[in-house]
Amino acid sequence: MHGIIFSELKKYVDDRLGGAAWGALLEKAGMPGRIFMSMQEYPDADAAKLVSTASAITGQPAQAILEDFGEFIAPDLLKMYASLIPKKWLTLDVIEHTEETIHTVVRRRNPGARPPELRCQRLGPDEVVIVYSSPRKMCGVAKGIARGMARHFNETVAIGESSCMLAGAKECRISVQRQPSNR
Repeated sequence: MHGIIFSELKKYVDDRLGGAAWGALLEKAGMPGRIFMSMQEYPDADAAKLVSTASAITGQPAQAILEDFGEFIAPDLLKMYASLIPKKWLTLDVIEHTEETIHTVVRRRNPGARPPELRCQRLGPDEVVIVYSSPRKMCGVAKGIARGMARHFNETVAIGESSCMLAGAKECRISVQRQPSNR
């Protein structure tokens, strides 16, 4: 997993649990003093261990933490990749085109990076279906990122999932529907 995710995870833990929480999380996860560099790759198991440890510490389900984390990092991701996102795009446009714009560039710039493969289908002006497939099975992050992007663009979305890898499906099918808003 790309180091940027770990850098963002540290920011998230600091924000949600306080500045000393990151060190305590690393300690409980069996990684005392571990430093993650943003431009390096790390084993997926490290992220999984940190999330499961955070779940044990907070009593929150791992999927709830992943969704909250995704929502938290969305503004930073939008800033990081702003040069790839046309100004006229809103939430559903960014989601629909993430694979061919952002993920393609991430893979080219960082040959070891392995963002999840997303296949998106625009069903209409107010709905996109994301087909998420990754051995990490972190679909919660994708749902959270969708919510975080909607908040960034001052939109409201409803998110549904008709199939999920965590329930034994071969891929997750996540529907993101724009709701009437106060824009």
